[in-house]
Order: sequence, then C-alpha cells, then structure tokens
Amino acid sequence: MAALIWLASYPKSGNTWLRTFLHHLLINPPAPLPPDSLHRFTLGDHHRIWFDKAAGRSTAGFSLAEILQLRPKTQVLMTGASADSVFVKTHSMVGTYQGVPLINMEVTAGAIYVVRDPRDVVISAADHYGLGIDDMITRMADRDATIGGQQNQVEVRVGDWSSNVESWTGQTGRGLLVVRYEDMEQKPLKTFGAIAGFLGLKPPRERLERAIRFSSFKVSQNQEAQHGFAERSQHSARFFRIGKSGQWPGVLTPEQVARIEHDHGAVMKRFGYL
Repeated sequence: MAALIWLASYPKSGNTWLRTFLHHLLINPPAPLPPDSLHRFTLGDHHRIWFDKAAGRSTAGFSLAEILQLRPKTQVLMTGASADSVFVKTHSMVGTYQGVPLINMEVTAGAIYVVRDPRDVVISAADHYGLGIDDMITRMADRDATIGGQQNQVEVRVGDWSSNVESWTGQTGRGLLVVRYEDMEQKPLKTFGAIAGFLGLKPPRERLERAIRFSSFKVSQNQEAQHGFAERSQHSARFFRIGKSGQWPGVLTPEQVARIEHDHGAVMKRFGYL
C-alpha cells in the first residue's frame, strides 16, 4: 500500500505555490503548466468523491459530524490512487473529532507544512472568502472554523490559525518539514532545495531552478490569465493576487494588527514574525 504525503497549510499560506513547484519539479516540463493541471498531481482531502466512495452513497446533506467520521476511511482509499506515495493537499488541522482522527497517521508517510505571517494571510484570505478584514480576523481566531461544504467539496475543520499551525508543527515521530512562505520568496534556492531533499530527491541545479522559475508568482499569474484556474473563488477577480510578503503595514489598521498579534502572538514569535 502506498502512503500519503500531506501538503498542508492554513488557507492562503502558500499551499498552491508548494504544489506548483513540486508538480514542475517532478514532471520537468519544457514550459510552465496550466494551474488546473495540479489536480492530476495532487489529491484534495476536501473532494466529496472520496467521501461518497467511503460511504457507499452520496454524502450530499451529511452533517459535519458525519463527514468527519468518514475522514480516516477516505484517506485509506486515497492510498490506492497510485502505487507510489500520494500527495494530498489539506487545510485541515491535526487532531480528533469525537475520537476520530482528522489526519489518519496509519497511512501517512510524511508532511510538508507551509506557515505564513497571519497579518499577510488575513489580507489574502479576506479577498478569497469575500469577507472584510475584521471578519476574517475573527474567523482566524475561531477554534471551530471550517471551510468548504460546496457541492463537490465537503467541510474541512481548519480551526484557528495558531491551532492549525501548532497541530502540524508539533508532530513528532513522523517525517515533517516546516517551511515559511517568506523563505520560499526570499531564499528560493535554499528553501525549495530543502523541500526536494526532504522528499529524497536530488535534482540537478538546472532542473531545480527551472521548477522554481516555472512556479514563480509572476508565471502562475500569467498562466491563470491565459488558462483560468478552477480554485479561484467566486469572490476574487483572480486567485494569484499579489503574492508578496510584508503587505500588511500598508493595509491593516493599528487596531487590526493589535488583534492579530493578541490572538496569535505566541506562535508568531516562534516563527519570527514578532
């Protein structure tokens, strides 16, 4: 049986960037690939089709509790998608719901977790979810927060930003690599090289640099403009908006900054954001 490699993050923290890089690194195409080709590379733990398979019937109308009860079984089913390790995108936190694990460690080989300054996350997430900044700050502090639940997607329990980060980065005994969004941007060769090494890959420098270049924000933005992207929210003009760290000083009010730092200060300090 193959095992799952989780590509995990709180929403709008660089998960798509990570997946785009790995897609280009492993396939090594001569030109950048359209964003929607990602679905052929990674699975998503929010896709309803897996829950329908696990339940043996349509899960439309299932409660959140019923969906979460199915998660371990869906993840076992996902291992059958390939004879090799299976990459799975998730925004779920690690933990249990009524004694049922949200992440099935019995079929997990490892995880790469991307963390991003929550003061920048809130700007991107507010646009993606069609919320005001203040409402998004409130959501990021909600321990019971979920996302998804549309026709082809089930609800995923993401929790608050701090709990999401700590639930993954606090794991021991399993292969785990934690990367900062800011290092992906400012130290790309070192950071993406570490990602490749974590997966046991030793690509030639030229191949690594090409994958970094083809997954850059500018290239992804151009690809979305040409081909579209199914992951774009109905609330957003585009999925790839700005993609730069350190936006928050010119966008957030002092009161908004204070709220975020009050809610998440301990974890922010741990990752060098304070």
